[in-house]
Order: sequence, then structure tokens, then C-alpha cells
Amino acid sequence: MAADRVSPGAMRGFLAATALVAAFPAHADTSTIGRTWPIAEPDAMAEIEARAARQPANIASRFGPRSKWSALRGATLGVTQQQRVRSVVPFYTLEQEIRLPDGKILYPKGFAFNPLTYVSLPQRLFIVHPRDLGWATRAASASDWIILTGGGDPADDALSLSEKSGRALFILEERMKERLGLTVAPVIVRQVGQRLELTEIPPEPATPRKTRP
Repeated sequence: MAADRVSPGAMRGFLAATALVAAFPAHADTSTIGRTWPIAEPDAMAEIEARAARQPANIASRFGPRSKWSALRGATLGVTQQQRVRSVVPFYTLEQEIRLPDGKILYPKGFAFNPLTYVSLPQRLFIVHPRDLGWATRAASASDWIILTGGGDPADDALSLSEKSGRALFILEERMKERLGLTVAPVIVRQVGQRLELTEIPPEPATPRKTRP
């Protein structure tokens, strides 16, 4: 409602009520105005705790060994043979149209754009095979993401290796592999302008084990 349509009496009442509330902020959380009723709904946290208490002590046994969990299987890549640097523009194509509230089409289906025009990737992505995790943890900063490929030893899943290394690890998904055109690892991904720069680095040579005489 516009100010010129408010009567002087109503305006004075509004200002008085505002001043009263501002003068006694400490009593707002303890004062009771009007009738009150007890809450009929059960406490959400109490329900969660009750249901958790009814679950078996070791529910993980129902899912079998981690090596068979499909959710922990990353996309597979080859091994980098020589160092090279290439660039990718991660264009995204809309799968459905976007309309305004009045029904007018803002962006049609099939519209392609570069997300890096609007957002930035502050961290680097280290995409490595599990066997190269040691190198990645040494080379990556605390803010960088380490993403693991699949296809290695089933015991070297992201969850188990994260517990051992004490660092959050991510799984390479097929859609990321396709979007970036990944074929080999290790590879470091970083944003340069409105492009992604991919640096493919050959893995460190394995240190030979000492044999006992």
C-alpha cells in the first residue's frame, strides 16, 4: 500500500507498535500472547533416533563387500604415455526449454552455452588411477579435488582409500569422462579463461622393491 493512502492515525499506530517492539527485543522469545496449544506432531529427531535404534548393529553386511558396490566403480581410462596439454570448452546443451512465468520461452531446447562464461572453477582436478594416489596427494593442494578412475584392484575403491589417506576422494563418472573427452590418466584439469586446460602427465615410475639377500 502506498504511503499517501495510509491515514495519519494508522501511521501513528504503526510507528508506535514498531517502537514498542524495538524497545523490548529481549522479551520477544519469552512473552506469550494469546492462547497456546501443545505440539501434536512428534519430534523429528526423536523419530530418527528411534528408527536408527531398531536397525541391526552392522547393517553394512547386507550390502556385501565394498568391492562389489556399483556406486564405487568409476569410469576407466588408459595410462598417459607422454605429456601433452590440450584445451576443452565444456559446452552444455539444454535438454528441455526454459520458460518465463508468463510462458515466454527464455532459452529453447537445444540451446548450447559455455558454463565457464558465468561460473569459475577455483580448484584443480587431479584425475588419477588409484595406484597414482600417492603422487596426487603430494602434488595437489588442500583445495584441489582428487578424482579416481575405476578398473583397478577392487580393494582400491574411493571410500577405502579415503579412509587410509585421510583425504576426501571423488569417483570419475562417465558423464565427466565424456564431457571432458578424457582418455588417459593422470591428468590435471584447471580453468584458463573460458576454457579448461588438461595437462596429461605420465605416471611416476614404480619404485623397485628391495629383495632380501
